[in-house]
Formats: sequence, C-alpha cells, structure tokens
Amino acid sequence: MNSFLQPVTDRVTSKKGMWITLGMWFLVTILLSFLAPSAKEYEVSSIDTIPADAKSTIAQNKVDEYFKNNDGIPAILVFQNEDNQVEVSDLKPLLEKLDQVEGIKEYVPLTNLPPQATASFFSKDQSTLILPLTFDSSLESKEIRTALEQIDEMVEQNTDLTLYTTGPAGIAVDSLNLFSRADLVLLFSTVGLILILLIVIYRSPLLALIPLFAAAFVYQVVNQLLGLMGKAGLQISSQTFSIMTILLFAAVIDYSLFVFSRYREELKRFESKFNAMKHAMRETGMPVFFSGGTVLAAMLVLFFAEFGDYRNFAPVFAAAMLVIMLASITLVPALFTLFGRKSFWPKIPRVGEETVKSSSVWSKIGKFVVKKPVFSASMIGIILLASALNMLNLNYEFDTMKSFPKDMPSRQGYEILEEKFEKGDLAQTTVLLEASEEVTPEQQAAMLEKLQDQNLVSNVRLNGSTSDNKVIQYSLTFEESPYAVKTMNALEKMRDNADKLVADSYVDGELYFAGETAKKVDDRATNDRDLVVIVLLESLLIFVMLIILTKSFRMPIYMMGTILISFLAAVGLGMFLSSLFFDIDTISNRVPLYSFVFLVALGIDYNIILISRFMEERKKHPVKKAIEIAVANTGGVISSAGIILAATFAVLMTQPIQLLFVFGFIVAVGIILDTFLIRGILLPALIVLFEKDKPDTAQEVQ
Repeated sequence: MNSFLQPVTDRVTSKKGMWITLGMWFLVTILLSFLAPSAKEYEVSSIDTIPADAKSTIAQNKVDEYFKNNDGIPAILVFQNEDNQVEVSDLKPLLEKLDQVEGIKEYVPLTNLPPQATASFFSKDQSTLILPLTFDSSLESKEIRTALEQIDEMVEQNTDLTLYTTGPAGIAVDSLNLFSRADLVLLFSTVGLILILLIVIYRSPLLALIPLFAAAFVYQVVNQLLGLMGKAGLQISSQTFSIMTILLFAAVIDYSLFVFSRYREELKRFESKFNAMKHAMRETGMPVFFSGGTVLAAMLVLFFAEFGDYRNFAPVFAAAMLVIMLASITLVPALFTLFGRKSFWPKIPRVGEETVKSSSVWSKIGKFVVKKPVFSASMIGIILLASALNMLNLNYEFDTMKSFPKDMPSRQGYEILEEKFEKGDLAQTTVLLEASEEVTPEQQAAMLEKLQDQNLVSNVRLNGSTSDNKVIQYSLTFEESPYAVKTMNALEKMRDNADKLVADSYVDGELYFAGETAKKVDDRATNDRDLVVIVLLESLLIFVMLIILTKSFRMPIYMMGTILISFLAAVGLGMFLSSLFFDIDTISNRVPLYSFVFLVALGIDYNIILISRFMEERKKHPVKKAIEIAVANTGGVISSAGIILAATFAVLMTQPIQLLFVFGFIVAVGIILDTFLIRGILLPALIVLFEKDKPDTAQEVQ
C-alpha cells in the first residue's frame, strides 16, 4: 500500500505537484458544476424499502391486479369545526368545486349519500368528519402538493372548517416540505459548527478554513457525481442525502486533522514546508487512505442488504468516500503545503521545538495507562458493560408518523383519527382469497368467520369479488393500532397459519394479506435479516482489512473487539440519555444498523491512527514506551477530531425526523466514548497487557 501511495504523495507535496494538484481539483470542480446536474434534481422523499418478493408486496400486487380501482395514492381529509359539530352540509361548497382540482382520481360524494351511509365518516362525538379521496398514481409529490394547496384554499374560502390532510398523499407532501427546508439548515449548521469548533480548539483561523475549503470542493464534486448517477437512474432519498452530507464533512475534517497534526510535527524537524509535508504524508498517507478504505468497504457491504433504505446508502456513500479518499492524499496535503507554516498562525511551529510536551494531558494519560493497565481496562470495561446492558430495554417504534414533528399537518390529522375513531380504522388490512374454483357464498362466509375469530381482530367485512367469484376481497380491522407490535405479531401469526385458514374454510386456494400492518411485518423481518447479515459481513471484512494493515492477527482482535463493545455501549447509553433528556423512549428499528455502520466504520479510523503510530514507534521502542508515545502524539488530534465528528453528527438533531434525531445523538455519544475511553484508555491498556516485547527491545531503557 505504501509503495503505491508514496510516489503519489511525494509528487503532490512537491512545489510543482502542489500547483498541478490544486489546478486539477479546481478544473474538475468547475467542469462538473457546469456540465453535470445537481443531485438535488433526482432527490425523492422516499423509496421502496421492502423487497419485491416480500409477502405484503406480492399481496398488494394481487390486489392491484384483480381490483384495479384500488390503484392510486390515498389521502384522508380530516375536518373539524370550532364549535365541535361538523355537518355533511358543511362540505357542500368544497365538493362542488373538488372536480376542478387536477389529479384527483376519485372521492366519496358524501353530500349525495343517505344519512345512514355517512355515519361511518363521522367520529362518535360528531366533532370530526373524514373525506377519503384518491390521487392518480402517476402524480409526483410536487404535483400532489399543488393539488392539496388548492384544496386548502377552497376550504379556507368556502367553509368554516379546519382541515388536516393525512394518509400517504399528505405524508408525502409534508415530507417534501420538511426536507426542502431541512437540507439548508443541515448544511449551514454543519459548516458553522465545524468552523466554530476548529477555531476554539486550535485558535487558528487558517486551520479552521483550510479543512472546510477542502470539504467545499469535495461536496461540490460529490454532488455533481451523484447528479450524473441520478441521471443514469439512481434514486437518492432525502434521508440518504442528509446523512451523506454529514459523512462527507465529518470524514474530510477528520482526515485533514490527521494530516495537519503530523505536518505540524514534521515542521519542527524540517525547514522546508515541502519536505515536511512529504515526510508527514509518508507516515500519515497510508493510515488516512486505509481509514477511508474501511469506511468505503463498510458502505459497499450495504449492497448485500434487502432493505431499500440501506441499499440506497451503498452507491451514494461509496461515491462520496471514493472522492474523500482521493482528496485526503491529494487536495488536503496540497492545501496545507500551499499555506505552509502560515496555516498554524499565530502558533507557528519552528524547527527544533518539542513535538509533544511531556506535561500535556495525553502524555499524562499515556503514562497512567502504561503504569496501571489492569485498573484502566477494568474501569472502562465496567462503564461500557453497564451502558451496553441498557440494550436489553430497547423498545422499537414502527409507526412512522411518530417520527415526524408534532405540528406537521399529516401527523395532526393522523392523531385526530387515532383519538376520534377506532384505532384499527387508521389502516385496515386487505385480505385476498385467490381460489382455483368459484368460491361459494357459504365458503365466503366461512372464511369471514375464521378471520373474525383470529386474535385481536375487531371486525371483518366482505369488500368485493371478481366477476367469476374466484377471488374474494375482505377488509379486516384490528382492535389496536395497525402499527402496534402486538397487532403486527397477530397478523404475522395469521399469515403463517394462512394454509390452515383456507383448509378450514373448505376452499382450494391461497390467502394474501396487504396493507400497512402487513408491510410493517415484512419491514421488521427484512430489517432483522439485514442487521445480522450486515453486522457479520462488515465485521469480517474490516477484520480482514486490519490483518492486512497490521500484518498481525491479535491486533485486529483488540481493534474490532473494542469497537464492537463501543457500539453496544453507545446504543444503550444513547437511548438511556434520550429518554432522560428528550423524553424519547422508543427507537426506530433502523437506528441500530445505521449506528453500527457509522460507529464501526468511523470509529475504526481512530483505531487505525493510534495503532499505526504504535507500530511506527514499536520499531524503535518496547511496547510500553511505544504505547506511551502513540497516545501522547495521537491523543490530541484524535480527541479534537472526535469532538468535531460527534458535534457534526449531532447536527442531525436539527432534522425534523425523530429517526435522524436519535441516530445523530447515538452516533455522537458513541464517538465520544470511542475518542476518550476506547482509544485513549481501553485499547492502549489491552495492548500493554497482552503484547509482549521482542528480545532485542525488552531491555531498552524506558
């Protein structure tokens, strides 16, 4: 690896190479900006997450095939009045104009129905009235937004009602609005926070601006490359792009800190800024590039996921990491070389100065760990174990609406429905009986009775049949919320016993379950499968890469072992603190895998930086002295990078989605644990305890 990188970094850090490197980055950035589209043009609010062969997807396809009128994007208009009394006649002015709204496929003509038929559209206290309607399935979210804005205006001008729009159409529009504002907040918050932290930590304006300048180049190049990928057919979800932005800035800043930290050391040995950077990159280039490679490998593993959100991460994050890796060995050293010693103003490093003061905090920590490795490892181990045990108390939330802001119209409408109507009515389950022969009325009734007798089922009604009566559609309502875990469990058991239900109804056929609850059952199963597969594959891949890097088998065990313990502790402690400070006691089932991918991929970077320095010093010193020097020399930059990285992921807490809020917080907590407890104390202590000196260095004076 070093033989490949050294000629590149030596050329980049020469005077001529520096200008060529900067010129090429500038040229590529300008050309892509003019010739390639922005990734934002291909950004979508959501993507299909469940595999095409999932049972709920197959069931929905069957429903769409046999009952074509079911096709479309449903919306539920929820009406309330100030006097808490709504009449059907209140909707007459709206329904007279509703046909003027483009894209509406159908709606329930409430004013033309007899009173007994409209009863089910009212809440029991008559304070709430719902109007279901369906948009054409070909409409984009922006077109639905325009249509809903027209309806809002009609309601405001022609009635005294308050309208909340929920259902898939309302959620899609609110998601579009949320992320259109959230992206700018995320970008400016990230840049502003990083700038402030860099200035506070290093008290040098150029040290703050140079990494951000590099990140700006990388962001623009990645944005345009993703635009080209989007033009070629890649869908980029808003959530994926938000997390990619954080990853990009975090990684570029991290690698910049590792480069300039070693550059500062070498400037105290070499007068020439070019020679100083050349020697700095000879030692730092490989660990930094390899660190990027581990993150890239972790992202590529996501191609093995079945879940749509995870697979969407893979190409987007991989493209970003490839550009970041290239920038870390070309753009970043070239920029620091350009400014030379001025980069560190007002604390300009001079030749002959001490590289690390023996009185520094990390020098003292290094000495303490070397003297008391058992106490150090035990103390940190107890903290991590106690934190990890809280993993046993995790409660998963499958109701996507609960992740949105409380003032979002679609969530408000949803919660009104939840309060005023039967919980199960929020999303009924469609049951499809597909028989080989005509299903008699007696068999239809027998199947309805069998479905009605199932656990937690509130009611079942016949919802239609095909002309030949070979396919029968039922509508099933559960007693509890369609997103409750016990409802999901009940439907999963029902689906597993589908063959028996059909046989007991004396029908020769298949039973299919479609709808939100069925989707959530498949969502949970797919996520559980991906969690096991991705954790195993990623851990194995990074472990093999670490063996290649360290040329050792024991060292990767320490490195992977500590990072896995850190992940468990981060999730456990993160959820405990979320409940304590933010009153969030449930977690999306996406968060553990999101957290694993980023904590392991980014946390291993710090392991690599520490171990690379240890291995460098190990050539000249015994184990204890090598660890002491490694901790003293890398502790400052790792802690600085960790604080900035944690703060960068904490910016996700500005996002309006609870999933991103909790994910950002847990990763921030995990990075702090990694930075100060794992890298600073636990890993060095384990190396002191288990690594043995070679005979030729054992007697070296320490």
